Amino acid sequence: MNIPENFKYTKDHEWLKIDGDTAWVGITDFAQKELGDIVFVEVDTVDETLDKEEIFGTIEAVKTVSDLFMPVSGEILEFNETLESAPETINSDPYGEGWIVKIKMSNPAEADELYDAKGYNELTGA
Repeated sequence: MNIPENFKYTKDHEWLKIDGDTAWVGITDFAQKELGDIVFVEVDTVDETLDKEEIFGTIEAVKTVSDLFMPVSGEILEFNETLESAPETINSDPYGEGWIVKIKMSNPAEADELYDAKGYNELTGA
């Protein structure tokens, strides 16, 4: 299983890639494998500011729909529009082109509370 070293991870299997006070959010390789073929992603919270662990959207696979949770507090700046026509990008490239939202973090220190790659690997037992 792929777990990039320079990302942060949540217990809900989202990842956070940080650049200053901006971050990209997606779901982990583990999560996309558990969900199976992704068929739809909905994010209707663009331009909204949400608290850590608030639901920012949903992701639909062939057999299930799952909520997406904010890893840290912040404003949703952008939704990855590629996912509207090609949601399966999350399956093929969960840490790259399969990012879901770009956010401006309200409190970057919250990222320190998230798992690093080693901790996430232990959480998933991968």
